[in-house]
Amino acid sequence: MASFTASISASVAQKRVALSASKSSGFVGAPMRVTAAAPKAAKAVSLTVKADGEDRLRLHNLSPLKGSRKAKTRKGRGYGAGQGGTCGFGMRGQKARSGRGTRPGFEGGQTPMHRRFPKLKGIAGGMGAGRAKYVTVNVDDISAAFAANKLAAGSEVSIESLKAAGVIKASGHYRKLPLKVLGDGDVTGVGAVKAAAFSESAKAKIEAAGGSVEVIPGRQKWMRAAKAMNAA
Repeated sequence: MASFTASISASVAQKRVALSASKSSGFVGAPMRVTAAAPKAAKAVSLTVKADGEDRLRLHNLSPLKGSRKAKTRKGRGYGAGQGGTCGFGMRGQKARSGRGTRPGFEGGQTPMHRRFPKLKGIAGGMGAGRAKYVTVNVDDISAAFAANKLAAGSEVSIESLKAAGVIKASGHYRKLPLKVLGDGDVTGVGAVKAAAFSESAKAKIEAAGGSVEVIPGRQKWMRAAKAMNAA
């Protein structure tokens, strides 16, 4: 009797489970088989072996690193693109128009930097302020020219004779400059020397060696007649 009652209750419970499952599926009274869940099978691991050199860098797979390149901004394509209205040129003005804009060094009308700062002297100041004013030669070079028979013994030394002997090779800007004698070295066999300028040591060494110095005037700077009269 007890076993019969247990079988009836089991069948009733099974019918209730089937009824609830059929209601959830939309088919009332549909039979349902209750089975135990099967254990999950392990996923199969597939290993793919690449050919030798397939994952190396080649010309066809070169690309910049992710995040290293920024996409170009699309201008004039609406405010949602970031630069839609004025395309980054602002609201009107000279720099918003087509064309070159302002000239180099223009600072909006105020005195620009290249006019505010004082001008430098020397080579950086321009106008030939730092350029050489003389072709220089040392007394040692003159003595060596006499010793090598480039200059005749007892002859007069001038810029023309030094150029002819190859002691000085003035070219370009220097070919029109006057001569200046400097006092580096010793003086031997030097007679009369003509130049536009002498250093104090060169003059003293030449005179001590029995020679003579003569200062010849250089090229006079041109000036107006009225100014020359006032200077005189």
